[in-house]
Amino acid sequence: MKITMETKLSEAVGARTANPLAKGLGLVTVGDLLRHYPRKYDQRGRLTNLSELEIGDRVTVMAKVVDSSHAYTQKGGKGGRGPALHRLTLTISDGRSRLKATFFNQIYLLRLLTVGTEALFSGRINTFNGALQLSGPTALPLGVDPEGKAEQIEEFAGLIPIYPLSEGLSLQTVQKTVKHVLEVIEDIPDPIPAQTRLARGLVGLDTALRDIHRPRSEADKARAETRLAYDEALAMQLVFAQRREESKQFPAEPCPPIPDGLLAIFDENLPFALTAGQREVGEAISADLSTLHPMNRLLQGEVGSGKTVVALRAMLQVIDGGRQAVLLAPTEVLAAQHARSLANILGPLARGGELGSLREATRVTLLTGSLGAAARKQALLDIASGQAGIVVGTHALLGKDVFFAELGLVVVDEQHRFGVEQRDALRKKHPKGNPPHVLVMTATPIPRTVAMTVYGDMETSTLRELPAGRSPIKTNVVPMGRQTWVERVWEVVREEVAKGRQTYVVCPRIGGDGPEVDEADPDGDPADLAELVGDKKRRPPLAVVDVAEHLRSGPLAGLRLAELTGRMLPAEKDAVMGAFGAGEVDVLVATTVIEVGVDVPNSTVMVVMDAHRFGLSQIHQLRGRIGRGSEAGICFLVHDASPTGAAGRRLDVAASTNDGFELARADLEFRREGDILGTTQAGRSTSLRKLSMIAHEDIIGWAREDAAQAVDTDPTLQRYPMLAALVRAMFDEEDRSFLEKG
Repeated sequence: MKITMETKLSEAVGARTANPLAKGLGLVTVGDLLRHYPRKYDQRGRLTNLSELEIGDRVTVMAKVVDSSHAYTQKGGKGGRGPALHRLTLTISDGRSRLKATFFNQIYLLRLLTVGTEALFSGRINTFNGALQLSGPTALPLGVDPEGKAEQIEEFAGLIPIYPLSEGLSLQTVQKTVKHVLEVIEDIPDPIPAQTRLARGLVGLDTALRDIHRPRSEADKARAETRLAYDEALAMQLVFAQRREESKQFPAEPCPPIPDGLLAIFDENLPFALTAGQREVGEAISADLSTLHPMNRLLQGEVGSGKTVVALRAMLQVIDGGRQAVLLAPTEVLAAQHARSLANILGPLARGGELGSLREATRVTLLTGSLGAAARKQALLDIASGQAGIVVGTHALLGKDVFFAELGLVVVDEQHRFGVEQRDALRKKHPKGNPPHVLVMTATPIPRTVAMTVYGDMETSTLRELPAGRSPIKTNVVPMGRQTWVERVWEVVREEVAKGRQTYVVCPRIGGDGPEVDEADPDGDPADLAELVGDKKRRPPLAVVDVAEHLRSGPLAGLRLAELTGRMLPAEKDAVMGAFGAGEVDVLVATTVIEVGVDVPNSTVMVVMDAHRFGLSQIHQLRGRIGRGSEAGICFLVHDASPTGAAGRRLDVAASTNDGFELARADLEFRREGDILGTTQAGRSTSLRKLSMIAHEDIIGWAREDAAQAVDTDPTLQRYPMLAALVRAMFDEEDRSFLEKG
């Protein structure tokens, strides 16, 4: 029978071999197997003379078996009940020198490696009882045909693929199955047109798949990896390109600027000048909002770069067009602060419907889960009737009982705090089915955000210029083991308070009698916790309650301390933040509830306790709460992690730069982009095996151009059935649906 990429493995290699591959690794077809790439390669190396061996070297030698012995050891385990262990000891020689090689539980080698047999042996050189020995050996008996022998030597001494495995599957089984399939499959058809391959300098798919599994050289392997990374990038970009094309079937409502509208009045009365960056980004957003094509834009900007004003101006333009705007915030504290801030900035323009209000005025309505019944009923009425031009809220906005009159713009603040499904649910709130424009804001792109920017179809705007008045922030890494350093941290806090300034102390946990919730970055690497100093029973994360008590009775005794956590009632949170903002509190001990949106210009010190438990993005967000006035900020990252481990190195990176975009790239280098299809957010394993944002930015750019060209020519890819098949092969229906939600 003809073996193709679509052939069932059971038909190509038999059910006995195929079933474990399907059960353990989900490999059902020949194509599945050939796209199950090696995770690394074992380099056996060139042939080495026995006289040139050195201890510690990994070598490959050609020699004859001159002596052989074998035995079974006593049964192991407790009471001698374990399995018997077979040991085969060979003495091999090249005619001048000798070497011993011991094989365990490979009894079949007795008949293959008899005395007088010439074979290739590979392993690491060490000594045993004063004699040289080949440790962890592998062997390949050689035939008598000189040409065949040369081919065997070349293959054995090359790069050996090491595959991802599952329980019950041996590496040898996967290696042999792949080898067999590559021998019986016919030429693999290439979905990429020859003209495109030539323009991009890519090898054919048949060559790439053979070279990735059985590379003859590092150069062959590198070319294969480039081609296979391109395939993954192209498949993804085809999904995005088709999504862009399909979105044209559901046009958004154009909202061009009005010369004498709400936005024009707001701009005339703005008490400060917009930065050049704010003006430039504002013009791009304004142009997007004026078209039928739904805007899908990511607004990146450093903490304090003025993203909120840019977003507000976009909201006002949409309101001028007779539509509503929504601002989705990750926490109630931030949502409430956004609502107050927008109302304060707008002034009389936010009093729509009130007696004596301006004709152009609108209304800012807040909707959160903690609203009382009467307040919630009024908010829902304002939203449904269209009285609320600007709606600010949390996940409560996603409820089934929330209806909008004319939803035109969705602004998502701190995008990484929301799942894909949540954002998609808000997109679908428009009663007529027309998609709203979408503006996503983030101060520090986390890996998935950065990856979506490059892989996806979001247009990107960046605010790098900070408004006047922002001060620099110096970050210091403080190991808990250096007691004098920790004491100095609290001395600095006292010195700053003596100057009339204020401090944040952030802990990853609340503590007390409530549920123990670690509020550190959920995207942080759990493996970092293993780097904590101490035994296997590691201490729990530091808690607000405990740290506050320690500070009150110890290093910060006499200062005015307050606590702020997500467990507190909204009124309690507002009271604490109000007191801190009014300068009635010297030190605020809090969880990450203050991560975004809190703006107290008098705060100059940030102490992050157990900083190793936070990701780079979260650390950058936290320290963005200080240095917001005329005085410089000081951030202390107090940690208990190994300085040479991943967590310790991450803290050093955080201290080395205040550039959020550099930190985003560093975060990618530490933990890659995860799965673009949502490994962390959807709980699925990665579909991208070769593609990396860090290593393949050029390849992604090529794929984006090529996908756009193909979809422009044929949106359904009917003229390109092999490209459509490539998308199906890379991403299943669930993955494609996840991508389309964006």
